[in-house]
Amino acid sequence: MAKSAKATNTKSSASKGSNTKSSTSKTASSKSGSSKRSQGNSGGKSDATMLKELFLDELKDIYWAEKHLTKALPKMAKAATSEELSNAFTQHLKITQGQVERLEQVFEALDMTARAKKCEAMEGLVEEAQNLLEELPKGSAVRDAGLIIAGQKVEHYEIAAYGSLVQLAKTMGENEVANLLQQTLNEEKQADQLLTELAVSGINIGAENEPESAGRK
Repeated sequence: MAKSAKATNTKSSASKGSNTKSSTSKTASSKSGSSKRSQGNSGGKSDATMLKELFLDELKDIYWAEKHLTKALPKMAKAATSEELSNAFTQHLKITQGQVERLEQVFEALDMTARAKKCEAMEGLVEEAQNLLEELPKGSAVRDAGLIIAGQKVEHYEIAAYGSLVQLAKTMGENEVANLLQQTLNEEKQADQLLTELAVSGINIGAENEPESAGRK
């Protein structure tokens, strides 16, 4: 009887040891799996997700920029001496308002609510244009030349922004979004070309012929 009890106890002990090893093995396996998952996440989000976040960040940036520009263009139109230049700014205001609506379509296509993020670049460009108006005399061709420069700086920024957004959208397979943004990119290029034509067709020549007293204050 004693031997039998000892044998039973030995088997029971061996069984417990086996269970302990099994439990330890499962725990180690669980930790290993958890560690692997953790390592997989430690590298950050996938490139595609990070690219989309970059895209959305830039989209919010240009959305703010366009809305800010709608407040600046009426002032630029009013400050222009040339009727053609004034009309160009007024016309571009209408186009810009349409571009704001198109950006809202882009957000909608992405199943997102339209949100703006302050664009430091556009704020700086608009402030620079305002400073220019304060420095140059009213009614002068040189002021119009300055306004064209300010306007083209804005257009070049927007061309760069929309060109990049179009390519990012294509990379992500967002073809509908890319097409919408391409429409705006085309409009910005046309606006830039119009300002160039106004400058070379007479405004710059008129500014060059103005006496020095009509220059900067």
